[in-house]
Amino acid sequence: MTLTLIRAPLAMFALVLLALPAQAQTATVPQSREQVHLSFAPVAKQAMPAVVNIYTRRVVRTASPLVNDPFFRQFFGNQMGVPQERVQRSLGSGVIVKPDGVVITNHHVIRDADEVTVVLADRREFEAKIIGSDERTDIAVLKIDTGGQPLPVLPMGDSDALEVGDLVLAIGNPFGVGQTVTMGIVSALARTSIGISDYRSFIQTDAAINPGNSGGALIDIDGRLIGINSAIYSQGEGSGSIGIGFAIPTTMVKAVLDSITSGGKAVRPWLGAGGQAVTAEMFQALQLPRPTGVLVNAVEPGSPAQQAGLKVGDVILTVNGHEIDEPEGLRFRIATLSVGATAQVTVLRGGQNLTLTAKLLPPPDLPPRDSTDVSGRNPFTGTTVANMNPALAEELGLEKVDPGVTIVRLKRGSIANRLGFQPGDVILRVNDRAIGSVAELRGVLAAGAQDWKVAIRRSGEVLTISVGG
Repeated sequence: MTLTLIRAPLAMFALVLLALPAQAQTATVPQSREQVHLSFAPVAKQAMPAVVNIYTRRVVRTASPLVNDPFFRQFFGNQMGVPQERVQRSLGSGVIVKPDGVVITNHHVIRDADEVTVVLADRREFEAKIIGSDERTDIAVLKIDTGGQPLPVLPMGDSDALEVGDLVLAIGNPFGVGQTVTMGIVSALARTSIGISDYRSFIQTDAAINPGNSGGALIDIDGRLIGINSAIYSQGEGSGSIGIGFAIPTTMVKAVLDSITSGGKAVRPWLGAGGQAVTAEMFQALQLPRPTGVLVNAVEPGSPAQQAGLKVGDVILTVNGHEIDEPEGLRFRIATLSVGATAQVTVLRGGQNLTLTAKLLPPPDLPPRDSTDVSGRNPFTGTTVANMNPALAEELGLEKVDPGVTIVRLKRGSIANRLGFQPGDVILRVNDRAIGSVAELRGVLAAGAQDWKVAIRRSGEVLTISVGG
């Protein structure tokens, strides 16, 4: 199987809406032929105007692959180095969520775009401004100025109210065939093994969605926005829908939208604790009725978790009443809250359940990163290194703050790349000198050496690399 982000080329027009049903307590099995013959037409008619097409345009500059070939340069000189420009165009979907022109879509729909155009269902077109885009959650926020013209808006619902089996509708323009409505059910909830974004808790549905639907809306049968379509499983490029699609829940959409519209970028709250899922081999020893929860194995000093009284060895069972089954679920629940909010965390400690209150803060950017691009004749040439801190760890998607000097980026083909270094490696020692900061690393590298001996920590293991001068 292949996981496909459903960004379409221009030929594949896109609009999407998915829907989910009413509250579980009001859902009933049809009792008559008349009930079975009920139509979803009013819901589709209400929702479709608020779903838009998003066109993007990007200018790409490329040089001839023969530019560095001495034979061709002999005949063509510097003309070989003149870059050629070509325009890449693509198409996705979006949802109007505020009457002042705020539009939600996927980050991968507008990524690297030079121009973004929003086309409404009634064919009105507007240039869009990117207010903010968050790669970590694959959510982007756009703004269009209609000059006072009215806009249709899709109201947001509560994705936490969904249940497996709820009905869904997909409304869009897959493959450019024209606006289409499909129906399905919620196949699964809280899918965390899908590598679409760093905060994984997706709604899975079998409603037919296809390339071009990215950024479209997932709605319930009351016409409320429940999620933003993001990806599908496919059996290869161009194979289209096979009945497994994924959407970002509105609990996450709301958090990112609020953060971006208030500050221009997504700022997630920091708990400062991490752990591992409770396995079938562990739950009896922990006095749990079944394998559930996250066993805490790290609490950051001075973090909201420490201030709330969370300890290593606690098992986190719920956050604000939502059951936690694995670390990804814990990260998702914390990320759906706002900075300054409080989280009621239920933990198991010594066979008893305790409720702790954590006031969530933004991750601190201390110690200062001191980000440095390394050059010169040394093993780290081609890397960008920085002092690790909670803010940087959050940006890099690291679950744990590993103090020390960390490689955060690596140039392809560089010396460091050829030696096998990787982003996330923590530099422990260089030529038997302990490295505690970027300043210390710069000093060691500036002194130079004929031979280099480097110790790094990677995934909990210490590796040693020797390089001749």
